[in-house]
Amino acid sequence: MDGGLRLNMDALDYVILALYFVTVLGVGIAARRAIRTSVDFFLSGRSLPAWVTGLAFVSANLGALEIIGMAANGAQYGLMTLHYYWIGAIPAMVFLGIVMMPFYYGSKVRSVPEYLRLRFNRPAHLLNALSFAIAQVLIAGVNLYALALIMQALLGWPLWTSIVVGALIVLAYITVGGLTSAIYNEVLQFFVILAGLIPITVIGLAKVGGVDGLWDAVRGSDLGEAGLHTWADTGGADNPLGASWIGIVFGLGFVLSFGYWTTNFAEVQRAISAKNMSAARRTPIIAAYPKMFIPLVTVIPGLIAVVTVKGLGAETGDLTYNNAIPLLMRDLLPTGVLGVAVTGLLASFMAGMAANVSGFNTVFTYDIWQAYVRRDRPDGYYLRVGRIATIAGVVVGIGTAFIAASFNNIMNYIQVLFSLFNAPLFATFIIGMFWKRMTAWAGFWSLLTGTAGALATYLLYEAGVLPFDSDLEESFWGSGIAFVLVAIVAAILTPFGPAKPDDELRGLVYGLGGTDAKGDMLAGDARWYRSPILLGGIAVVLAALFYLPVL
Repeated sequence: MDGGLRLNMDALDYVILALYFVTVLGVGIAARRAIRTSVDFFLSGRSLPAWVTGLAFVSANLGALEIIGMAANGAQYGLMTLHYYWIGAIPAMVFLGIVMMPFYYGSKVRSVPEYLRLRFNRPAHLLNALSFAIAQVLIAGVNLYALALIMQALLGWPLWTSIVVGALIVLAYITVGGLTSAIYNEVLQFFVILAGLIPITVIGLAKVGGVDGLWDAVRGSDLGEAGLHTWADTGGADNPLGASWIGIVFGLGFVLSFGYWTTNFAEVQRAISAKNMSAARRTPIIAAYPKMFIPLVTVIPGLIAVVTVKGLGAETGDLTYNNAIPLLMRDLLPTGVLGVAVTGLLASFMAGMAANVSGFNTVFTYDIWQAYVRRDRPDGYYLRVGRIATIAGVVVGIGTAFIAASFNNIMNYIQVLFSLFNAPLFATFIIGMFWKRMTAWAGFWSLLTGTAGALATYLLYEAGVLPFDSDLEESFWGSGIAFVLVAIVAAILTPFGPAKPDDELRGLVYGLGGTDAKGDMLAGDARWYRSPILLGGIAVVLAALFYLPVL
C-alpha cells in the first residue's frame, strides 16, 4: 500500500488519540487490583451486571468483522449485507439467552469446551479446545491486520511495524487486567466506536444528497437496483451476494449464525461473567438491540464509498473493499472529527482482538494446560499461565495477521473460518443438548466429521471442483454440509454405544431438571419486564420488521 491513504491529522487529532490510549491502560491498571484468583482473571469473578456484560458482548463483536468487513460487504454486495445482522445475528443471540445460557451458566462451566467434556468425553473436549484456540488466533490476526491498516494510513508506517505496535497495545491491558479490563474497556470502546463512525455516515449522506440521493447513486453504480434489496432475486444465485435464499436462511441464518453466537466462547465468556442467571440470560439479548442498528454505521458507509470513491473494488492497493472506511475518513472528515473517527476505529479493532485473546487464554489455561499438561497445581500457577498464554496468543496473532492481509475482503476469510470451526461445533452442541441418548463417542466423531466435511468443501471449491458462485456461497453451503454430517454421524453411531446416566447429564441436557428448572432460570431477578423471553421476542419481531422497507 502506498501513501494514498495517509490521513492528514493535526495536533488536536493526536491529543484525542493519546487520551484514549491513556484511558485504556488506566482501566487495565485499575482492574488489576480486583484480580486475586484465576476466576477473577478469566471470568471477572462472575460478578458483573447485565448492562455491562451486554454492551461488552456487542462491543467484542465490533472488530474488523463489523467495521472493515461489513463496510467492505456493503460496498461489494449492497443491502444484502443486512442479512448478517437481522437473520444472521438477532435470532441466534436471543436463542443463546433464552435456551442455552441456562446450561452454560447453571452448570458452572468455565468455557464452552468444558461443556463438551461434561456432556460427552475428554476427546471431544480436547478436539474443541484445540480447534477453538486455533480459530481465535486466526481471527485475532484479522482484527490485528485491520488495526494495522489504520495505523499505516495514519502514520505511514510499514504494515509489519503497525501490526507489532497494535499487538503490544492490546497485550498491555489484557495481561495486566484480565477479562475485567477487557470488558470495561469494551463498554468504553462501544461508545467511542459509535462516536467515530456516526460522523462518517452523517457527513457522507450529506455529501450524496441524503438517503434518496444515495439510493439514486447506487442505482447508477455497478451494484444497480439489486444493491438496494435484501431478498429480491434470491430464488437463485443471480444477485450481488451470489447466494440463494436456501443458503441465506439455512447456511447463514441457522448454521453459521447460531454456530457463532451460541458456541463462540469469545462471546459466551461475557455472559458467563455475569453476576447471576438472569443477568447471564439477558446479556446477549441486551446486546441484540444495538446490534440491529449497527448497519447504519457499517453498511451505509460501504454504500457511500462505492458511489463516491472511483475505482473501489481493486484487487490490490488502496482501493480494495477493505479500505472503504479509511478512504471515507480521508475524504470526508475535518480536524478533530478525524481524530475521534481514528480513535473509534482503533477501539473497535482492539475490542475484537481483546475478545479473541481473552477467549484464547482462558481455553488454553483451563481446557488444555490444566486438563492435559499440569493438573492439580495451585490457583496462582494457572493465573501465571494465563498471562503467559496471553502473550503467546498475541505473538501468534501477529503471524496470522499476514494471512488476513492476503484477502481482498476479510469478511470472506472470516466466513471460511466460521464454516470450519463454528458450524460443526454448533451442530454437535444443539443435538447433544436436546437428545440425551446421544453417546459420548458419537459427539466426538460427529464433531470431527463435520469439521472435516467443511474443510473438504472449501478445498474442493478452491480447486474448482465445486462450482459455487462466490466465496460466501461456499461458506454458506460448507456450514450446511457440516451440520448435516454431524447429524448423520450422531444418528448412526449413537445406537452402538451406551448413553450417559441421567445423573451425569442433569443440567447439561434439556428436560432433566437441574439448571433448566424454572427457579434456576430466573435466579437473580424475576421481574416481568426483565424477562429474557419478553425482551428476546421483541428483538426478533423488530429485526423482522426492519426488512420490510428493503425487501
